[in-house]
Amino acid sequence: MKARIRHIAIVSDQYALLGRFYEAIFGMRAAEDKRPERAVTVSDGYVGLNINPRKPGRPAGLDHFGLEVDDADEACARLGKFPGAHFVKRPGTRPFAGISANDPSGNVFDISQKDMSNRASVYVEEERASPRAISHLAMRTLNVDTLKEFYSEVFGLEATARGVTDGRVELLLTPWDIRDFHGSGIVRPGADHLGFRVESIDAVKEKLASVGDNNPHLRPLPLGTGSEGAARLKLFAQCPCGEHQISDPDGILIDLAQR
Repeated sequence: MKARIRHIAIVSDQYALLGRFYEAIFGMRAAEDKRPERAVTVSDGYVGLNINPRKPGRPAGLDHFGLEVDDADEACARLGKFPGAHFVKRPGTRPFAGISANDPSGNVFDISQKDMSNRASVYVEEERASPRAISHLAMRTLNVDTLKEFYSEVFGLEATARGVTDGRVELLLTPWDIRDFHGSGIVRPGADHLGFRVESIDAVKEKLASVGDNNPHLRPLPLGTGSEGAARLKLFAQCPCGEHQISDPDGILIDLAQR
């Protein structure tokens, strides 16, 4: 089995605003089939970014990711061999999540295959290349080796020194240690940040400035402010995949690397 990382979900109180941010800054395209009451979906031509409105009891931030597989039934059978990993079928109203599952550390991900009836939106559009595209999703976990084995054996993702990859997008698996957050607010294990590969970091910086001048609501939240912010930025900057760190207007951390 060979899986592909095709879906990343964000939960936000500002879901419509964030959609505009990723369109304006990274050139992501909005889905033609609008669902304004449910979510905003944009795509870099390979990964669909689903930005969902926050509901009571649900925390904001990076929420989950999705894998496209050749055979969802086989994937579910394989993941059941790992203690603590489970799956559940989802309502047909979701354009990617035919099945949702959790890995042995409790991280949630979706499973989909091309002929599932629920597939729609950017997930059925023809793939395209983009000069600004998602390169990685970083997760902090207590069980790096276990998750490498899980995603490699169940989904055929290739193990790397840093995590696993489908050959285009990497799932970066970083050890979580509460001591790493000394001097800053503590973030629980789970999704940590998004990575984008861009044609020019300087061009992205210029775009951020011009977009912010035209619409202050689309300015990123500043990083590194105050002693706690500086400590958190120092930890974030240790990511081996990126060269420049920013956040979106809702505080989602974004790592930029030049092609």
